[in-house]
Amino acid sequence: MAGLVRKSFDSPEEVRPFEEGKGRLELVNVGAGPVGRATFEPGWKWSKHVKPIAGTDSCEASHTGYVIGGRMKVVMNDGEEAEFGPGDYMICPPGHDAWVLGDDPCVFIDWQGFADYAKR
Repeated sequence: MAGLVRKSFDSPEEVRPFEEGKGRLELVNVGAGPVGRATFEPGWKWSKHVKPIAGTDSCEASHTGYVIGGRMKVVMNDGEEAEFGPGDYMICPPGHDAWVLGDDPCVFIDWQGFADYAKR
């Protein structure tokens, strides 16, 4: 057994900024892989602020996470859509766009889809 592990997003092991200063991804590495806390600033949209980094037509990451604060809309390539807010758990397969709703940052913890997200 590995024992206790303590990591803090206040001192992440890696920080990846989004385009135009519209947020950042902070990563801590645990035995099962990286866990990320993303802060998406008001006005952030994947197709504008991460697409140039990813080089794909839509987000191809599979997300499993939890919204701490703010609101986000996700639209799948097939047209399915949902809004997520504080306290919501999200499972989101690859093939989507997303953007922040409102004037507050959206803060999201993801323990599946951030290993290569916004990686330059």
